[in-house]
Amino acid sequence: MKYKKLAGLVVAAGLVASLAACSGGRGATTGSGTDNKGALVGVAMPTKVDQRWIADGNAVKADLQKDGYKVDLEYANNDIPTQVQQINTMITKGAKILIIASINGGSLTDQLDSAAKAGIKVISYDRLLTGDKNVDYYVSFDNYKVGVYQANSLLTGLGVLDANGKKTGKKGPFNVEVFAGSPDDNNATFFYNGAMDTLKPYFADGTLVVRSGQTSFKSVAIQGWDPATAKARMQDLIAKSYSNGQTVQGVLSPYDGLSDGILSALQGAGYGSGGKQLPIITGQDAEIASVKQIIAGTQYSTIYKDTRKLANQAAVMANDLLTGKKPAVNDTKSYNNKVKVVPSYLFQPVVVTKDNYKSVLIDSGYYTASQLQ
Repeated sequence: MKYKKLAGLVVAAGLVASLAACSGGRGATTGSGTDNKGALVGVAMPTKVDQRWIADGNAVKADLQKDGYKVDLEYANNDIPTQVQQINTMITKGAKILIIASINGGSLTDQLDSAAKAGIKVISYDRLLTGDKNVDYYVSFDNYKVGVYQANSLLTGLGVLDANGKKTGKKGPFNVEVFAGSPDDNNATFFYNGAMDTLKPYFADGTLVVRSGQTSFKSVAIQGWDPATAKARMQDLIAKSYSNGQTVQGVLSPYDGLSDGILSALQGAGYGSGGKQLPIITGQDAEIASVKQIIAGTQYSTIYKDTRKLANQAAVMANDLLTGKKPAVNDTKSYNNKVKVVPSYLFQPVVVTKDNYKSVLIDSGYYTASQLQ
């Protein structure tokens, strides 16, 4: 696509790729600052299908507006050409910062290059932008740890570990199946690697058994994080690997939307009724529908990521860049986007179960009690 080159866009210079770890507050001054009062910030989100992206987009916009900036917030309906066009338009309209949660991390190279030529800084939001040097900062959660927590939650739900993470002595064997996220989302491999590194010893000693034999990322990944695809795969696993009286006792699911599809397939096969106990099912994002399932006992756990903190940090980074400051980071090693290690600010995830959902989600104000009824 052709797009106009913009001149005269000035942002803070002299940013370095390796910054000392510090808190989530404003960074140290790097210069005299720039007069960017009321500047336009482009915020590109992938979709409105998932509840969390709506919340993220609204929170980023609100925080930026509090700082006095104009915001162009766009959702791309999980369509890459739409997101490409939206970002092109943001550049043309004169955005001075781009905050991008990509659909496909490697699909925006031309837009990132165009932004760099125009002097526009780019903050990669939760999903790492890959294959290009023009990604200035990354804000996310410790995604490897998300996978570790999901795996430990699965083991706790099965009774292999106790609430403190200590081995109980139970050896199973427990029949489990593994799901992973979309191959075009860099985070999906972090979730998968964290979980599999944690579970491998239990596969090796026979505590856990994957009857389908499908454990490689390629064989368990769900393109586009699509719940319907996850449901179809679970139905196929049940038909092919559990037709002889064996039952599924645990499912490692990396995301609540997939968990919902998996649960639907299991219930359709008679789990949860007629003597077949529903397996331990994990998740991520603490979506309202899944928290309700956790309360009802049909989903065991989810990973809570306080997206209010994520959104605020993205806005803080944007404000720092627009006022001539160095944004704070706390990780300069983990996130290599295939061209460079992107300086990152990472938050810590939290496991949510029926035992702690009130203290974690309601008491913190993330949800109200009525929302979860």
